[in-house]
Amino acid sequence: MKTPVTNIADLRALAQRRVPRAFFEYADRGSYDERTLHENRDALKRLQLRQRVMQDVDNRSLATTILGQSVSMPLAIAPTGLTGLQHGSGEILGARAAAEAGIPFCLSTMSICSIEQVRAGCDTPFWFQVYVMRDRGFTRELIRRARAAQCSALMLTADLTVQGQRHREIKNGLSVPPKVTLRNLLDIASKPRWAWHVLKAPSRSFGNLEGRIGGADSLTTLAQWIASQFDPTLNWDDLAWIRKEWPGKLIIKGILDPEDARLAVQHGVDAIVVSNHGGRQLDGAPATIDVLASIVDAVQGGTEVLFDSGITSGQDLFKALALGARAGLIGKAFLYGLGANGQQGVTQAIELIRRELSVTMALTGQRDAASIPREVIWRKA
Repeated sequence: MKTPVTNIADLRALAQRRVPRAFFEYADRGSYDERTLHENRDALKRLQLRQRVMQDVDNRSLATTILGQSVSMPLAIAPTGLTGLQHGSGEILGARAAAEAGIPFCLSTMSICSIEQVRAGCDTPFWFQVYVMRDRGFTRELIRRARAAQCSALMLTADLTVQGQRHREIKNGLSVPPKVTLRNLLDIASKPRWAWHVLKAPSRSFGNLEGRIGGADSLTTLAQWIASQFDPTLNWDDLAWIRKEWPGKLIIKGILDPEDARLAVQHGVDAIVVSNHGGRQLDGAPATIDVLASIVDAVQGGTEVLFDSGITSGQDLFKALALGARAGLIGKAFLYGLGANGQQGVTQAIELIRRELSVTMALTGQRDAASIPREVIWRKA
């Protein structure tokens, strides 16, 4: 008898069984001692909610807008690298599931399926996340490809110009292209369902970076490749040429300090993502939920504030909304669903969070997800 999937942890357990270890742990783990990875979850758990009763909560609305786009709930799918190696055609399946759920999907520069392949596989416009490369001409090309694909927003990730060491990636031999070892081959051989879907996919390497990665005779770890390609000179002045290439909605991801949030407002960005990269970059950085309210206060409504790093339930999302986020983004929760059950698993993850958000709103006396007050967070006397 099948055990029913009742939460994101169930999807994680399924994904762990169905995805080869190197790729599952790429999605699941963090940098260095993983203190920030765990603190993201622990800080959310510490927040308690005010239960309210005898409130009319019959007609609750989860609908809102993100960057002017109407959405069915305050949630988006975050950009994640190597998505198509959690499940074949993973980016296409994720974009389709998001479109069906009425929420945005963001494609990563480090995706397996290319911008063009995802656009061909999904009718709904999606966001594109860009890293700035040392070769600025190639970065311009990526942005122009996103424009040609009619992407509805560009997300600039600012917190990965230098990569924090992720011990598991090194131990698992995660490389570009993926390194073939006896251990990896045995692991993949034990997962024929995963291999079948990957073999059927339109791409099995980094689709957006075709021609940028060396062949099998120049194997290098992912971290080493990033160090050689990503541009650590990126600064606020670079927004001028990015704006010239991209006239649409611009999001900056990786804001964790109120001063950086104020600078983002001064530079006219349309939204920021309060994020510590899911605990995968600066280990020892605070949990995103612990800095969210101070960043919301710092921007004073000058830009939309989105939130990621740690959302694995509707209650997590509710807490972020209460502290001022316009919406939350899911990365790990999305990848667990994808690795567990493909597009159906992504839909499961979204709907689990949707239902949990709705129930939490009802039990705290809230009817509108777009206007949840801070007072719903329990403050001890």
